[in-house]
Amino acid sequence: MGHMNVMWYVGKFDEASWQFFGALGLTGTYLRETESGLAAVQQNLTYKKELFAGSVVDIVSRVVSIRRKVIVFIHEMRDTESFEVAATCEITAVHMNRRIGKAVPFPSQIVKTVRSMLEPPTSSDTAK
Repeated sequence: MGHMNVMWYVGKFDEASWQFFGALGLTGTYLRETESGLAAVQQNLTYKKELFAGSVVDIVSRVVSIRRKVIVFIHEMRDTESFEVAATCEITAVHMNRRIGKAVPFPSQIVKTVRSMLEPPTSSDTAK
């Protein structure tokens, strides 16, 4: 049909997740050294605008919320030419210890990094 099918949307959102995790400090090195992982327990995709073969896209990601063991984030896939949002993907992921196979709290430094992304800058931050 000439349009991008579900497999490609999901694949691009998955790639964006790994980039986003790295920015949060959940790097490949961290995951290997701590025997940690992230398990997606819910994923909601919304298709807003059809994309066609050859479309160039950008994905913008942000955290919606973080709890002790759970992070919720959203990706927006945008058509680079029109800047329109083509699709969104909201994911709920659980921080896991792979060795014991159970959910574990995020390290405090990760929580601090994520919360700094959630909170709007204070007036003293913008004056710097």
